[in-house]
Amino acid sequence: MKYELDLGAGQGKRLGLIVLSTDETLEWEVRGTLARHDLNLLHTRIPARADVTPEDLKAMAPEMTRTAALLPKDLSVVGYGCTSASAIIGPDEVTRRIQEAHPGTPVTNPLSGVIAALRALGATRVAMVTPYVKEVSAPMRNALAAHGIEVISAVSFDQHEDWTVARISEASTHAAMLEVGRTEGVQAIFTSCTNLRTFNAIEPVEEALGVPVVSSNQALLWDMLRLAEVEARGWGPGRLFDLNTTGDAA
Repeated sequence: MKYELDLGAGQGKRLGLIVLSTDETLEWEVRGTLARHDLNLLHTRIPARADVTPEDLKAMAPEMTRTAALLPKDLSVVGYGCTSASAIIGPDEVTRRIQEAHPGTPVTNPLSGVIAALRALGATRVAMVTPYVKEVSAPMRNALAAHGIEVISAVSFDQHEDWTVARISEASTHAAMLEVGRTEGVQAIFTSCTNLRTFNAIEPVEEALGVPVVSSNQALLWDMLRLAEVEARGWGPGRLFDLNTTGDAA
C-alpha cells in the first residue's frame, strides 16, 4: 500500500523534556498547558535520588548524556527539569552534557528559564519560595545573584524528600507566596522546584499582590517555547505568558 510522509505529530515542533524519576508534577503542569496546541512533547526520565541534597543532585550529572540520548533526534529544544540541580551542577555543564547527545539543539533548564523570565519582566528584586533545605536554597540564591537578581525575602518548607514535595498542597504554596510577596520592594515572586505545584496559584497571587509570579515549571516551559520559536502568548498562567515568546526575552 502506498503512503505519504509528513512532519509527524506536532507537525515539526518537537520539545524534548528530561524529567527526574522522582518528579510527579512537571509533566502534569506542562501537559495541561500544551494539551490544546499542536506540539509534540517527548519526555524521558533521568535517575534521581529521593533526597534533595547537594550530593544527591550532583549525582545526576553523569546520567545526563545517556538519558538525553533516549529522546528522538531532530528536536526543537531540550529542557532539563531540575532547578536545584541546575544551580549546583551549573547550566553550562547541563547544556554541554545534553548536547553531547543532541549536538546543536538548544537546551534550557528551570534556572536559566527563571533568569530569562525575570529579565523579560524587568524584575531584579525577588521573593523566593522553595521546598528545600538550606544547603540547597543557598546555591539557588547565589546563582540568581550572579545574574544580578537579589532575593530580598524567602521562605522554605524545609523538605529534603521529593515524595513529600510533590504532595505539598497548592494552598500551602499560595499562602507562602503571599507571605514573602508582601515584603517591601519585591518586584516578582519566584517559586522554585519542578515538583512543587504552582500553576493554579500563580494568577490569584499576581492579582492579590500586583507583582508577577514566576515558577520553575512555568519558566522552563516558557523558555523552551521561546527557544523553539513558538509564539505562545496566552498559553500558560501568569504575566510571563502575556509576553511574546519570540521576542521579549533578553
